[in-house]
Amino acid sequence: MLDRDLMSSAQECNSDSDYKGFIQNVKQSTGIDLSLYKEVQMKRRLTTLRNKNGYSSFAAFYKAMTGDKKLFYEFLDKMTINVSEFWRNPNRWEILRDKVIPELLRTNNRLKVWSAACSTGEEPYTLAMIFADMGLLQQTSLTASDIDEGALFKASQGIYVERSIKDVPPAVASRYFTRDGALLKIDERLKKAVKFKKQNLLLDPFEEKHDLIVCRNVMIYFTEEAKNDLYHKFARALRPGGILFVGSTEQIFSPGKYGFEAAETFFYRKKA
Repeated sequence: MLDRDLMSSAQECNSDSDYKGFIQNVKQSTGIDLSLYKEVQMKRRLTTLRNKNGYSSFAAFYKAMTGDKKLFYEFLDKMTINVSEFWRNPNRWEILRDKVIPELLRTNNRLKVWSAACSTGEEPYTLAMIFADMGLLQQTSLTASDIDEGALFKASQGIYVERSIKDVPPAVASRYFTRDGALLKIDERLKKAVKFKKQNLLLDPFEEKHDLIVCRNVMIYFTEEAKNDLYHKFARALRPGGILFVGSTEQIFSPGKYGFEAAETFFYRKKA
């Protein structure tokens, strides 16, 4: 029994050092710091991916990943959890349209907007629909960023499956999507209105003087230290009075420490 316990302990130790070595290698070669993500969740997801591809260790998986671009993009996709929908939590988007945007327009009639960690584009295109319906698309600068090049490519194509629009108001869906067999294509005006770019939120600098930053359902995957740093970075990237819009499980419990104040539920205003 004691031998079995010692064996199990040794295997666990080897597993930990194998994963830590993988984290170090990924950071050195890509700048992506996996240690800033919650370890239990991230390790579980990546172990599933590693095993699915037939590798018994993270060292072997990393070696294969560096020589196989398809495998590397699969790693990025698994790491970033590219699950997104248009108009996710519709009542939040209605508050953005009916209260937040009109408030921002009182001090600036040309808005600078950023969708951070935009995944495959559903979030920035939702923003574009709202601005188009309000007659503001031409006077809005709309940028969307993500770390995953594969996700950004899909976003730039603007082609989606039916289930991704389940929360879009029917009248809005009819204006901005056209059917192509079993798929749906986003309106060309919206595609032209969104500028997509690659960005690592945890490493890269942020542009400043944004009126609105939308970063939803991403922070939950980061450690408390990483979240703390990001909230400070988002605050610096907003103009005074600008708004940060977060996901429905990402309430900021002490917004004042970052220079924010609550505006609406899940909306935070940068203090003047």
